[in-house]
Amino acid sequence: MKKKIFYSCFALVLAFAMAVFSVSVQAEPYDGDQSGCTAIAVGKAASTDGSAMITHNDDSSVADFRLWIIPARKWKKGSTRDIVLHSHDYVDYGVYPPVYPENPPNGGAEIVGTMPQVPYTYAYFHSRYSFMNEKGVAMGETTLGIDSSTPYGREVRQVMIRNSTGLIDCWFAQDIALERAATAREAVRIMGDLVETYKWTNQSAECMDITDGNEVWIAEFYGLDIWVAFKLPDDHVFVSANRARINYVDFGDAENFMYSPNLVSFAVEQGWYDPNSGAPFKPNEIYCPSKSLGSSRREWRALDLMAPSLGLNPHADPDTYPLTVTPDNKLTVHDIFKFKGDYYEGTEFSLTVAPDEEPLYDTQLAGGPWGDPIRGSGFERAIGINRTCYVHIGQVKGWLPDPIKGISWYGYGHGASTYLTPLWPIMKKLPEFYATGSRYEMFRRDSGWWINTYTQRMAELRWNSAIQTIREFRDPIMADIYMEAAAVQEEAARLFSKHRKEYDKHGKVPKQVVKRISDFAYDTAVNWHEDWKEMGDLLLTEHWAVQATSASRFPEWWLNLINHQPPVR
Repeated sequence: MKKKIFYSCFALVLAFAMAVFSVSVQAEPYDGDQSGCTAIAVGKAASTDGSAMITHNDDSSVADFRLWIIPARKWKKGSTRDIVLHSHDYVDYGVYPPVYPENPPNGGAEIVGTMPQVPYTYAYFHSRYSFMNEKGVAMGETTLGIDSSTPYGREVRQVMIRNSTGLIDCWFAQDIALERAATAREAVRIMGDLVETYKWTNQSAECMDITDGNEVWIAEFYGLDIWVAFKLPDDHVFVSANRARINYVDFGDAENFMYSPNLVSFAVEQGWYDPNSGAPFKPNEIYCPSKSLGSSRREWRALDLMAPSLGLNPHADPDTYPLTVTPDNKLTVHDIFKFKGDYYEGTEFSLTVAPDEEPLYDTQLAGGPWGDPIRGSGFERAIGINRTCYVHIGQVKGWLPDPIKGISWYGYGHGASTYLTPLWPIMKKLPEFYATGSRYEMFRRDSGWWINTYTQRMAELRWNSAIQTIREFRDPIMADIYMEAAAVQEEAARLFSKHRKEYDKHGKVPKQVVKRISDFAYDTAVNWHEDWKEMGDLLLTEHWAVQATSASRFPEWWLNLINHQPPVR
């Protein structure tokens, strides 16, 4: 039901303060993790082309945004691998193995032990999180919150997180999995073995979505040595937004479930579960309880966008939302991309208002006079937010050769105002702008993250018109690139087949394949970067510098809202 704005004196003052001074309003007490990343996973039979997809919005305000390809390597017998905490905090991976700095700007990497090295490690993408390797194994993550407003929640947090003083964090687990796993199932098992052997460090629980194009797995790591994972049905989709969601385990189905040996027994020992009670065993509610509105509202939104026929209620108990759903229509990469930049348009939680329209909902006031939905102040926590470091969609076609089948669709910044470009881990090199700059240093036009941040900010100045300029320019180009990328994959697959002996004998991807992939991906990324430099300048010029000098700088509804009185002349 639409809620008409009530222009009380208090609402007026609050709205004005929010719009002008970016006051942050929380819908409920902050539980420590509801403001993090959103992950969506898509089974291969739920997509239009048979590819499986995993996603990750890295919603970090401190992330080292640089992106590298960690090279594949052979290791001598008896080699060891450092176990490193915070290994992604401002470490230069332009050389490998890296040298860890003593005083990075945000924390720092810490070597806490060693483990046996395997004979061969795969090449993979490494940024704030690592997300795809040369075998086409792709993964994302979302940090899980615990509701500590209850005695039970506080006890669980103390036992599972604060008392969890092991050696493995999310970054290291993902690095090791991508270095060693040729399938999604192997990746889950590798991370599970790591946690069981070395235990989780005293950091938040994590959910990871992992695919190899044939299977999609969802794994939740709760702390200590406790974890569980399930295989997503091929025709289903899954969403997690900083909230543990695995609420069922079939302990007799090893094909579709994996878990730590003490998953149940530890809960019994703690008095958190009574096997004689007849109650179902729900790992998420036992080990990571949360009904955070900042999390569940995003989950509702994503599920409702993909399966509106279910009629899910955004005000319902989030535990009633299905764990997975079959989408009403099969999904494309661009569908998922739009979901990743969503800010509740068309709902009662909308954070924006279109040009020449008056707001219908209180939440739309957060966008200010020009409908900026990502200004950082609002009643609702949307999937797309102002501090998103990057959007990643790992699309994997299981029928293609391993080095070719996985595309990392990658874009810096908020999903609505950025672009996606296709990257492969087998590329000879990435454009320099991916490894250039720091959020703790000055703005640079040769930095990919800074240019996208600049363009995003220019769009925010007059969002409701600027976003149309972005879409009209970007979307047709992206439509062409989706088709071109698929064609390049098919061409590369033919080249791979022609030169297959080289790969089978030496384990090296044929140079003809690497060149075809690299030339296309490199040139596409560079072209986008140059286009986005111009886009930021265009938005500043056409949607701010010109309009700001016009007679009607503010829409009429906003002037009425603030009770504006024209000056007496």
